[in-house]
Amino acid sequence: MPVIFRFYIKHCVIGFALSAIFIAGLLWLNIANLWHLISTSDIGLMALVVFWVLNGIVFAGVQTGVAVMLMSEENREDKGPKGGTPAGLTPLRVRAGEPRN
Repeated sequence: MPVIFRFYIKHCVIGFALSAIFIAGLLWLNIANLWHLISTSDIGLMALVVFWVLNGIVFAGVQTGVAVMLMSEENREDKGPKGGTPAGLTPLRVRAGEPRN
């Protein structure tokens, strides 16, 4: 399996696990009376699964995005400061109003 697929699947699994922990915390603390609503409804299990899947999609997307953004810092060869002018190029001052050639 290519590295990019393993990377994506790994971070999606992490996102869905974080979603499960988040939902468990919501139910345990009975935020917005969710525990009562889910436990007394006849379709409470389906509601719980849908809630987990939809939150899992969000958490997986955020987890993957954060992992991608953090990759650039890990794999950078040059740890020095960024910016400045490229080698061999010098900036030119051009006054406004001068004709262009």
